[in-house]
Amino acid sequence: MKTVIVGYDGSEASDRALARAADVASAFSARLIVVSVSNWADVTVPAPALEPVGPVMMQPGGPVAVPVPGFRPEDLGGQQPDPEQLSRRCLEQARAALAQKDVRAEYVAEVGDPADRLLALAEQHAADLVVVGSREHGFVERLLGRGVDEAIARRADRDVLLVH
Repeated sequence: MKTVIVGYDGSEASDRALARAADVASAFSARLIVVSVSNWADVTVPAPALEPVGPVMMQPGGPVAVPVPGFRPEDLGGQQPDPEQLSRRCLEQARAALAQKDVRAEYVAEVGDPADRLLALAEQHAADLVVVGSREHGFVERLLGRGVDEAIARRADRDVLLVH
């Protein structure tokens, strides 16, 4: 195994996936590529009714508030968030999490559909393994569409590790 690619979005599931991917990459002396993908399509940040948890991400069925570590609404200054900037912020958290690990990592910020971008990068870098976090999907999510983990598992032409 030479290359491991892991999707990272700052969630608890992606934290677990990052740790597992780092362990696998370290065990095989493989290159680790950490990818954060923001999927934003003409979304504005609404005025929060309650305490804000982060910017809004478009998902099947409508916008969903996404907690982004280190995100503060005042950082945006009332402007539309830059998707690539949000991806870079997630990658900084991943970099900090891997600082004590003995692993050679690269960090890639992307914008687009997370499953599409992860699979395209896995192909581009000839990754031997794609690692993604998995969690229990809610009723609406199951009803309206698959999560990124399911989409990758169904469409990948290489090994996939779903970390629960």
